[in-house]
Amino acid sequence: MNNPAHDPDALLRDARVLVVDDSRLMRLGLIRALGELGIRNTAEAANGREALAQIQQSGFNLMLLDIEMPEMTGIELLHVMKREDLLAGLPVIVISSAEQIETAVQCIEAGAEDYLPKSFNPTLLRARVTSSLEKKRLRDLDVLRTRQLQEEKDLLEQTQQRLDKELADAAHYVRSIFPAPTTQPLKIDWHYQPSTELGGDAFGYHWIDDEHFAVYLLDVCGHGVGACLLSVAAINVIRSGSLSGTDWRDPAAVMKALGNAFLMEKQNNMYFTLWYGVYHSPSRKLRHASGGHPAALLLSDNGDGTTACMRLRSPGFIVGMMEDIDYEAQECDVPEGAQLFVPCDGCFEIRDTSGKDASFEDFEAAVLTHGTAEDGPAGIFDWAHQLHGGGALEDDFSLVRIRF
Repeated sequence: MNNPAHDPDALLRDARVLVVDDSRLMRLGLIRALGELGIRNTAEAANGREALAQIQQSGFNLMLLDIEMPEMTGIELLHVMKREDLLAGLPVIVISSAEQIETAVQCIEAGAEDYLPKSFNPTLLRARVTSSLEKKRLRDLDVLRTRQLQEEKDLLEQTQQRLDKELADAAHYVRSIFPAPTTQPLKIDWHYQPSTELGGDAFGYHWIDDEHFAVYLLDVCGHGVGACLLSVAAINVIRSGSLSGTDWRDPAAVMKALGNAFLMEKQNNMYFTLWYGVYHSPSRKLRHASGGHPAALLLSDNGDGTTACMRLRSPGFIVGMMEDIDYEAQECDVPEGAQLFVPCDGCFEIRDTSGKDASFEDFEAAVLTHGTAEDGPAGIFDWAHQLHGGGALEDDFSLVRIRF
């Protein structure tokens, strides 16, 4: 079965045609001829002004237009229609006598679709009318498609704007849960730069009691919303101390409790690494444990103008890999004036401009070179950024510094 939209008889049957001529007999003749073609929905106007009023108020599929008329000629009407963009949706066939061929050409140049001699025959009338209606149908389809595409584009842009705002709000929230830098009793600062809108890193530090100070940094596998949600959930648990029965002064116990609370099989197979340390201020002892996380670096003065750099890392599985994993905590002294750097792996897993991957030793050297400056964490990020050749790093960059 043919599609009615492509059926000439359907086009004629559904068309609404305006016949414009100052001759009543000519209008009736044209309306009768249109009726023989199957067009029943017609209207008429005696001059250009009447035609313009009807066009502006009602929708037509086609107009048959005489050239010579009182008050407003056919070509004058075409010029007005062109100014008001009415020609864009209404094809016009000019009806001209033999001596008006030159004027008919001017009408075509002014925007008319086609022309017919007044001594037309039914076959020619059908051909011209059907062709004009089909062109209008195709133009209307094109306008409809364009409008639909624009609506879809607008919807996509609105959706993207909403998603961008939601991502920006989420990124702002993530930053808001990080503690502010401090100057007393410990001097603490940090630098954080996610590789995408939402990263998988999170960190924090707080006093557990009057004598014990906790510092921690975790790195969830991957990036994006899922990684961000897990990192925020885990860091809030640590910050609030909400795991019942957990001694938050014992890094090994904290690792085990978090591993049980965030088993990867219950977290969409997502996991995180974690470095967790507790500083006991009266004894200046630092106990720490690691779950698959890079070592922290403790810098101290050797007393001879050189700097000692100690790696603080104990063996341990990534957090959440299996239930009831035991972790090992280690302890070290923290000399007066020492500086502790707690990084994520994005601080050193950097590909340079030659395609070579940096190492932890490269990061360690950067910490010794740049880390002790007043803006040490930012300086180390600048080193990483320049090493990468500019642009976004491939992984999140998180680095916390504590000056004791």
